Amino acid sequence: MLRRLRQIGQASLVILATLGRAGVIWAQSLWTKPDLSNSAPLVIQQIYQIGVLSVVITVLSGFSIGAVLALQGYTQLVRYGSESALGLGVAMVLVMEIGPVVSALLFAGRAGSAMTAEIGLMKATEQLASMEMIGVDSLHRIVAPRLWAGFISMPILALMFSVVGIWGASLVGVDWLGVYEGAFWSVMQEGVDFNNHVLKGIVKTFVFGLVVTWIAVFEGYDTVPTSEGIASATTKTVVYSSVAILVLDFFLTLVMFGF
Repeated sequence: MLRRLRQIGQASLVILATLGRAGVIWAQSLWTKPDLSNSAPLVIQQIYQIGVLSVVITVLSGFSIGAVLALQGYTQLVRYGSESALGLGVAMVLVMEIGPVVSALLFAGRAGSAMTAEIGLMKATEQLASMEMIGVDSLHRIVAPRLWAGFISMPILALMFSVVGIWGASLVGVDWLGVYEGAFWSVMQEGVDFNNHVLKGIVKTFVFGLVVTWIAVFEGYDTVPTSEGIASATTKTVVYSSVAILVLDFFLTLVMFGF
């Protein structure tokens, strides 16, 4: 019994120490006055690396999921003569849930893993140590631009995912299955409210972007500087980010709907 309690205590201390290191890295990276002349180009570069280069997979996934939602939704709604509500159903699901969650999972798998591997390789090749030796703060030079870029890029990618998904649903529902175009769009416009629906999805994307990027840069910065360590850190980034996204989505939904 005492042995089991000791193991639980040791595991808890390891988790608390990891969270403490992650919090210190996050605070030291962001809680200083930024030098815009030096930081802005780095942030823009990272927006391109983790945001622009993730557009293709985000758009393709959004179109595919929107088309599938339209096909599945039409199959069910046509039984009750309610196929005119297809646009509303697809838009609500994409804007509030599937858009933020799936785009965040894609962001974690594509951009998050790349950030972890890149920073981990910098640590393994002693680039981070070299920066410290010449007086360059690696947290402000390497970590902070990626945190800001992820926080900015994630909502834009999620918005693109939802817009393309709705477009894909309209192609399937209206152009293929024959749903009346006027009803498809008018019911969507009447039912989807910006404050009650769209804004809640946007809030989720900001939270997901911050958490995923935080996990990615921490795992890279805290990794063991070996090939096995980098591989393990990259895997942890994807796994931890995916779990965090799903758990946070549940609690954010609870808060937003007042449960």
